Amino acid sequence: MADKVFEIIDLEEQRQSEGLELIPSENYASRDVLRAMGSVLANKYSEGYPGRRYYGGNQNVDQIENLAIERAKKLFHADHANVQPHSGANANEAVYFAWCRPGDTILAMALPAGGHLTHGSPVTRSARIYNFVGYGVTEDGDIDYEELERLAHEHKPKIILVGYSAFMKIPDFDRVYKIAEEVMKESGEEILLMADMAHVAGLIAGGVHPNPLDHGFHVITSTTHKTLRGPRGGLIVSKGTVGNPLKKCEKALENIPTLVDRAVFPGTQGGPLEHVIAAKAVAFEEDLQPAFREYANMIVKNAKVLATRLQGLGFVLQGGGTENHLILVDVKATAGIDGKFYETALDQVGLTLNANSLPNDKGAAFRPSGVRLGTPAMTTRGLGEAEMTKLAKWMKQVLDICVEVGNESGLDEHRTQLEEIRKEVKDLALKFPIPGIEKDS
Repeated sequence: MADKVFEIIDLEEQRQSEGLELIPSENYASRDVLRAMGSVLANKYSEGYPGRRYYGGNQNVDQIENLAIERAKKLFHADHANVQPHSGANANEAVYFAWCRPGDTILAMALPAGGHLTHGSPVTRSARIYNFVGYGVTEDGDIDYEELERLAHEHKPKIILVGYSAFMKIPDFDRVYKIAEEVMKESGEEILLMADMAHVAGLIAGGVHPNPLDHGFHVITSTTHKTLRGPRGGLIVSKGTVGNPLKKCEKALENIPTLVDRAVFPGTQGGPLEHVIAAKAVAFEEDLQPAFREYANMIVKNAKVLATRLQGLGFVLQGGGTENHLILVDVKATAGIDGKFYETALDQVGLTLNANSLPNDKGAAFRPSGVRLGTPAMTTRGLGEAEMTKLAKWMKQVLDICVEVGNESGLDEHRTQLEEIRKEVKDLALKFPIPGIEKDS
């Protein structure tokens, strides 16, 4: 008897295949990545690290985790990699725990400016433990480096964090490094430079975005699914001396690799998910291939083309465009509607993105002024410049319908027109099968 779960999974496969994924934090894992995640490694407990486990029978698991570690180090020019974090949020929590004591100050991009929940939002656990100070962005969408510098001198943070979930510029890592150096000279205390590159890790690996570790940063945290195109999980790579994670060490920047290992396990997590780590190892090997560099380059090219097409149709873009994979559209300024309404309407035609707040947004949390979209998933499927033009056209058609009807309930008045657009989206989507689930011929 077939489980209902598998029927629903089939429906989700159909949804993904017949629509186009515009959410910049989503992607498609390869068939080999999916195969590793569904392997017998899901049966194995392996608390600890390779060669230092608390359970027996880990000789094969150790080999796989070591492969993931070595490949991650190579991708990011790192001295050390911890591949055990279950998510990007877990990775961030582990770094905070490795370097900070309760009450210590962390300087990070404020959530309303484009930062992530784990960068100090008051609803999170870490915000109750550490003192987060938020910096903002300028009118053109870039980091407000003058504010960052002023706040760093004022608060003498233990960590300066560059990272974001809705930011379309390339950070000036050298400038942040110089700020940290100046503050360290004043205070006489070491500052950890941390980069949460969850969104752009694949662009870094692909050589189309600067690597913070090459510009004086000590740690990069990331998810492994977004632009890295791996399984859902987390990653920490760092510079420094790799030591024995079972032994305590001095809290010094040189010892960050060991401090991170101890913070992940036993500090903040229990048993690692070795089936997911195996999938990470597979993805990292894919990311090391020349084809991945071409893919990363195409992500950025598609994003810039799509941004240009949208602007040509009258869309107002935060920051005037993009330098990476991500686009923020101010739909309130464009058409006087909120982002959630527009997200709902686009979902009905098979275009999936997410409503998103903009800097200094006056809209409610669930009725923000903008939407966030990007090109990693579409680029994985092979869409290019011609398809970006079609996407912009469909987005404008749906926007015009939204303006005319005024709210979600009014969309039914244009059911026929929306269904016509959905058919066009489906026809295009089916021409570009999802690599991980395409059917054998």
